[in-house]
Amino acid sequence: MNRTAKIGCREHPDAALIEDYRAGDMICSECGLVVGDRVIDVGSEWRTFSNEKANADPSRVGAAENPLLGSNDLSTIIARAEPNASGEGLKYSSKKQMSSSDRSLISGFKEINDMADKINLAKTIVERAHLLFKQVHDSKATKGRSNDAIASACLYISCRQEGVPRTFKEICAVSKVSKKEIGRCFKLILKALETNVDTITTGDFMVRFCSNLGLSSAIQKAATHIARRAVDLDIVPGRSPISVAAAAIYMACQDSKTPKEIGDIAGVAEVTIRQSYKLMAPRAADLFQLIFHDQDFSSSIITKFNKL
Repeated sequence: MNRTAKIGCREHPDAALIEDYRAGDMICSECGLVVGDRVIDVGSEWRTFSNEKANADPSRVGAAENPLLGSNDLSTIIARAEPNASGEGLKYSSKKQMSSSDRSLISGFKEINDMADKINLAKTIVERAHLLFKQVHDSKATKGRSNDAIASACLYISCRQEGVPRTFKEICAVSKVSKKEIGRCFKLILKALETNVDTITTGDFMVRFCSNLGLSSAIQKAATHIARRAVDLDIVPGRSPISVAAAAIYMACQDSKTPKEIGDIAGVAEVTIRQSYKLMAPRAADLFQLIFHDQDFSSSIITKFNKL
């Protein structure tokens, strides 16, 4: 005959016991003696802050709902499998019931998340990229293109639309596809969604480039002014804003940073920086106009460019 042993305090057998689930102890209310440990909490696993118990949802299984997925959430079925050829016992496997469309979306979202983590992008940018990927997926405008290329292009567009643009080379560095393929998908997506992105300017990259190069605020201010003047005066026609920004930083630094160091940060070839710089150097007096009176700017640089 089985008998269930009753747990109690040996000094106060009739005293009520206090259950401390956090510590896993059972304590005598009279003397504080721990009469049991490793107590298992048999209470509910969830908490609810709803005022109405009828509306409380006790489920805490799986990730948060994703409104961009067709099924919103994923269900799991535990299915019984047949014995294998060697006669081993039955095995159990789980199978996620997911449509091919949702599977493709989840793959794209994961790729976007991985790339965004590598270059420290904000959550708002990631969410916009997810939405763009969903819209492109539904439009079927990029049929035949790889998910990775579409995800990369969506992240690039999202950065532009959120006002924190990244260069193609920066996206390509964390992507699994080539710059050319990302560029093709970029054009297809803009056409399919009938959307657009703001034109990038030299100022969009200046703060980040100067910060990554460890330059002072005075150098950053001067480089920003030089780049803006070079564009306004049409000194560097046909040059990309990134190349102009890199050349302006080189001009403002004056030998404290090499073209190679700047190129590694900006993603621009050293020869490209030198070519833009050669176009800008003869017009240095015009480019440095209004900077000469800036007390923060190095007098030695001003003297050097006054001689040009």
